[in-house]
Order: sequence, then C-alpha cells, then structure tokens
Amino acid sequence: MGNMDKETQQFYANSLFPREMQSLTAICDTFLPSITVSSSTKVDENVATFFQASASMASTPECVGGLFCERVKHPRKWLMRVTLWFLSTSIGSLILCGRFCLSTNFPYVHSFPQLSQHQREAILLSWSLSYFHLLRTFYNAIKIFILFVFFTQVDEKNENLSWKAIGYSGPDPKFKTQTKQTRKLKQSEGEREEEIQENVDEEMLYGSLYKGLISMQLPIDRAANSLREVGFPVSIRRKNVNAASSISNPSFVVKCDAVVVGSGSGGGVIAGVLAKAGYKVLVLEKGNYCARTNLSLLEGPTLDQMYLSGGLLVTEDAGMVLLAGSTVGGGSTINWSASIQTPQHVVNDWSDRLELELFESKLYTDAIDVVCEKMGVQLEVVEEGFNNAVLRRGCEELGYPVQNIPRNSPPDHYCGWCCFGCKDGRKKGTSETWLVDLVNSGNGAILPGCEAIKVLYKRKKGRDRNRASGVAFEFDYKGVKDICIVESKVTIVACGALSTPPLLKRSGLKNANIGKNLHLHPVTMAWGYFPDTPNGWPEKEKKSYEGGILTAMSIVAANFDKSGYGALIQTPSLHPGMFSSLVPWTSGEDMKVQMCKFARTAHIFALARDKGSGIVNSPNSISYRINATDEENLQGGLEKMLRILAAAGAEEIGTHHPKGKKLNVKHVSAVEFERFVKEESSRPLRDLSTLLCSAHQMGSCRMGIDPKTSVVNQMGETWEVEGLYVADTSVFPTALGVNPMVTVQAIAYCTAQSVLEVLRRKRVGTDCLLQQE
Repeated sequence: MGNMDKETQQFYANSLFPREMQSLTAICDTFLPSITVSSSTKVDENVATFFQASASMASTPECVGGLFCERVKHPRKWLMRVTLWFLSTSIGSLILCGRFCLSTNFPYVHSFPQLSQHQREAILLSWSLSYFHLLRTFYNAIKIFILFVFFTQVDEKNENLSWKAIGYSGPDPKFKTQTKQTRKLKQSEGEREEEIQENVDEEMLYGSLYKGLISMQLPIDRAANSLREVGFPVSIRRKNVNAASSISNPSFVVKCDAVVVGSGSGGGVIAGVLAKAGYKVLVLEKGNYCARTNLSLLEGPTLDQMYLSGGLLVTEDAGMVLLAGSTVGGGSTINWSASIQTPQHVVNDWSDRLELELFESKLYTDAIDVVCEKMGVQLEVVEEGFNNAVLRRGCEELGYPVQNIPRNSPPDHYCGWCCFGCKDGRKKGTSETWLVDLVNSGNGAILPGCEAIKVLYKRKKGRDRNRASGVAFEFDYKGVKDICIVESKVTIVACGALSTPPLLKRSGLKNANIGKNLHLHPVTMAWGYFPDTPNGWPEKEKKSYEGGILTAMSIVAANFDKSGYGALIQTPSLHPGMFSSLVPWTSGEDMKVQMCKFARTAHIFALARDKGSGIVNSPNSISYRINATDEENLQGGLEKMLRILAAAGAEEIGTHHPKGKKLNVKHVSAVEFERFVKEESSRPLRDLSTLLCSAHQMGSCRMGIDPKTSVVNQMGETWEVEGLYVADTSVFPTALGVNPMVTVQAIAYCTAQSVLEVLRRKRVGTDCLLQQE
C-alpha cells in the first residue's frame, strides 16, 4: 500500500573524499564543540551530557556527508565540495579564511582543521557577514545542514542525546502510547488473522485511503491486475523484458477519463470531484502514503520522507529555506491547519485590476463555502499553545488587532506535531476528505511513489493547437527505474508551484511565463525567552513546540485596508532541527545555551505578501530575492513583533540576524529598549545575512486573460495545450498574503467544474457515435 515504515530511518552513503571530510568534521565541531562542565558547577546530568558531546562524537559529520551526497541536488553543490577541499589545504584556507590562518610559528599558514576552536569560530562568524556573497551562501547552507542533522538524528530508541537537556519530548507522548497499542494489533493480526479482521478497524491500522492505493512495488503483471480490479483498462506493452522501459517502450499503458498529477489541495480536490461524478480518475503522487499509525512524528525522518527534497531545499543563494509537502495529500498533510478565505482586497485586485471575472463570480463564492464545509473549518480554540498565547497577550497589551485563525481541525485539537502529519486524522487535509471521496466512489485509484516525467499530447487535423493525451510516469522497482503511460481524456497537473513548471517545460511547452512570477511569502522571525519560573507565564508545563500551531494572528502590519501589501503576523512550528538552523550562531557554547532555552522560547513571524518574484529554473534551482518594498514590510513586521514579545512578558528578545544581539527586557530603560527595537528591525534582509523561510509557493504558472502574460486561462486550461489543466498554487495571479489552502482548493473546485463540462461533452459525443453505429 505504499506506506512509510515508521521504524525505518533512511541512511545515506557518504562519498565525500577524506580531505573534504576532514574539513567538514572541523566545521561540525566548530558549530557544536565539546564543552567541559566544571565538577564544582551544579548542572543537570542531561545538560552536562549535551555540553560534553561534540558533533563528531555524535557521528554528525558522517550523517551530514551522506545527506549532502545523496539528497542535496542544489546547483551549487559542487562549489561546496570545492570549498571543503580548499579548507583542507593551507593555501585554500588562507584564501577563504584570511589572517586567521596565519601563525608566527612554522609552517606559518595553517589549514582550517589545524586551527583552534576560537580561530575557527571567528572564521565562521566572518563568513556569516562576508562581503563575498558566495561565502555567506556557503555559511548559510552548511549551518542549516549541520545543526539540523545534529538535533534530529536519532538512535535505535528514536532518541537524541540533546532532547532531555533542551526539554524536548520527541514525538507526541500520547502518540507513542497509541502506536505501541497499534503495533500490538498489527502483530496480533499476523497471529490471529480471522479474529482480528472482525474486531480491528482497518482504517485505523492502514489509513483512510488504504482501499484506493495501488503499489507499484510489485511485478508489473500484479500491478496491472490491481488497476484492472478497480476498473482501469490496462495493456502490458513491453515485450522484451530485458530492454529498459521508456516512453516509447513502456511497461504498460492504463486508460482513464482523467489523470491527476499530484494529490494536494489542488489535485486532491479535482480528483475527488471528478470521481464522485462518475469518471475514472487516476492520481499520480511522487511521494509516499503515510497512514496515521505509520507516522513517526520524528522531525528528521519526517522531513526526509514527507517533504520536497527531504526538507533541505533552499534558493540558489541559500538565503531562503523552502518547505513544501511531497506525500499523499501534499501540503495539506503537513501544513499548520490555517484555513483563511481569500481576502476581499485580493479578490478585488484579481477581478478588477487583472480582469479575472472568475473571482467575482458566484461559482467562486460557492466554491469557498464548499471547500470550507468539506474541511470542517471553524474558528474556536479550547486551549492555546505557547507561541500563540504569547502573540495574543502581547497584541492585547499593546492594543494591536488580534484574531482567531480559522482551522480545518476541531477546537480541542491541541497538537504541535501536525507539520509531521496528523496522528488522529482530525486535521482535514485532502487525504481525509477529497481523496476519501475518490476512493469511496469506486472510480479512482492513487499511485504513490510515481513521478510524472512528461505530459503527452498530439495534434489532430483541423486543430490549431495540441491536445493532451495523458502522462508518462516513472517509479523505482527493485532499484531500477520503470516507465508507464496513462492515456486520458483530460490531464490535470497539480504538482505545486515548484514542481509544475519543470514538468511543463520537460513536456515541451514553450510559454515564456512558465516558471516565472514565483512568489514565496518570505518570512522573518523574532523570538522571546520566557523562563519557567514557578509563578511565571506561560504556565510552567507549557512548551514552545506544543499546542495548535496556528490559532492567533495579527494584521497590525498587513496594510489590508491600504495597498494590500504588508506583513501578516503569525506563529511557526519549530522543533529542534529547524529551531537550531534558524537562530543566530555566535559561538559553540552560546548555541548550546540557547538550545537549553528551546522549550521556553516563543517565536512569532512576519509573512510578506511579496511584490518581488523569482524563477523556477528546475526542481532544485529556484532563483529569488525579495525587493525593497517587501524588505520594508518585513522590517515593519519585525518592529511590531519585538514589541509584542516584550509586552507579553519575555525576559529576553531578539531576531535571527547573525550578529545574535539580544536584549534583557527586564533590565533596560525605555530608551535602551526603543534603540534596540529600531536597530534590530532596520537591519537589511536582502543581503543573505538573516536566513528567511517560505512555506507558501505560488504564481509560477499564473492565471490570466492573455497568453503573453500568463500560462492558464480562467478555466485553468493551458493556453498552449487543449485538455491540459493546472490546478495548484502556481496559478495564483499574484501573491496571496495569507495561508493559501482555502484559495487553492476553491480555484481547483472551479477548475473541476470546467473539466466536468469537457468530460460530459466527450461522453455525449461518444454516446452519439455509438447510437449512429
């Protein structure tokens, strides 16, 4: 069924050369050195163990090397390897590190690994603010990899040596108990199969979609039979089993009414609507299916298995971390539940300025209502988590507007692990809603682990443009790539804003707008430390990583009533890996001190509706740089966030700028506070110094009324190829400015109505031909 085995942690082969590893190990131990704890100092045993452990003692360099070699596909990967090699030499170190490598003793110039901890730390700090942007790029990338790996790698007990010291529980403790019980049921199933079949809920064991999943990890004839059993005609084409499969020599061809590439908030909606209407629908999903009981809720393994590029995707200059889902259900499986309707000022912009009538139509208004009802969107929250409570209190103290965020989860859904999949199915992503409709209709099937490599099309006589005829897709079977063909009446591409443009380009589409106009909703963060004192607030038992991820937001810096371009203030989900990757590093000791405050450090972020845009060059090459207006909006958000954290009662506040300046709010004057806020919120954000994030990508195949400036029309159909539709966030005409799930589902629902009309016409045409015969 394509499930992810929760007990499996992927290990990757490290093929770095010894010289490269020598430099990498030295850098790892610079970021995370072994620090001696004085025997006279009273320190918790777990904290002492954490401080005394270095990155190399935890085998972090080998893990980083493996990930780097096998998972990272960044276009500048070669440059990082060259840099590591240079650092292993005296001359290379002199070029990259300057005066820090010089000595009054022979041999006078030392390589990076030969330097002292103090010298190496000074070098890393110089790189973080270097005038040479390639050094800043190298610093950002290597910092992310090393700190993320150290704080997420787990042993055979699924534990990390730092977690107890920093107050992190690992996976949700309630989920640990639940999965132990489920594991016993699965073991019992093998021992007492007939009895268990009567008493055990198969959906609980295998997930809500288990009846509709077709595994391609089977011999071709068995996979073909599985498709035939659910009503799809399949013909096995490849006669020579020894020949490699290709588009011209596929293993088999399957026929359907509609093929949908991607199963997220766009593809999942269309697939469900079409299948429920009686059409045969095949869904291709590059990621795997992770049933509730097969989730690990471990940060490292989950990002590796459920996120695009293993969660290690950054822009070309490594200035922004990009997070996108790559699993059945797409982003809706791992997002933070926010279900905000398309803001009215955005609707007005799209319908008036861009003349897109769809967005002022009753169809779109009804679509919003339909998708919100399907997801069970509601506003209430029973208990607020740490970060959101801080945001709400700070806003209330200052008189800033603050409001509840609509969510596709119930009021009592107090879960901080939804970014790793929903453990109980109460977050209503597409794998709990629209894809369930697909499966229950009996008209659809989902193929996990299958990546579309080309959209197929042909031109009929008398037509002025090509017509889509299906998709070629590939999958791994026993370590070998296999290729099959789907022949369909309509083709829907919904791979997401980062993956749809490369697929269209590989397929031969020439529209110059494909891949351009990419918006990323850039995010910058501020933090506040709240000690767990007996009578402190938030309550002593509350942790920064627990509770609903998004329940409160402020539009104080959003400019909704003016230009519509500003910064929305919300809260993130930061578990130890992402937390450590983003916070400033000023020394190995300071990093460990910061991490010991992890569980009581609140983060809030400013999300810009960006006017600037980037380009998707390839799946792993994304060019993007925020423009001056977006920078100003984020700086305005930063200023508000620092005030909010202080007003909420934080003891210390700071930002993610690499200088790592922090302010003890309790011991400064009002003048000193104002100076700090002004200085920290006015620091540049476009110079690669402060690491930015993006969890929303959109606009790279935008909708419009003119093929000269857009990729698809208002029905979602591409201008170039008839019968080829795009249904994901890439069709957004501009940046949205709020969490996009409701908007993309509503657009996809509207596109589904257009596709239904085409399929009805085809069905009527076929019926007429049959009657004539």
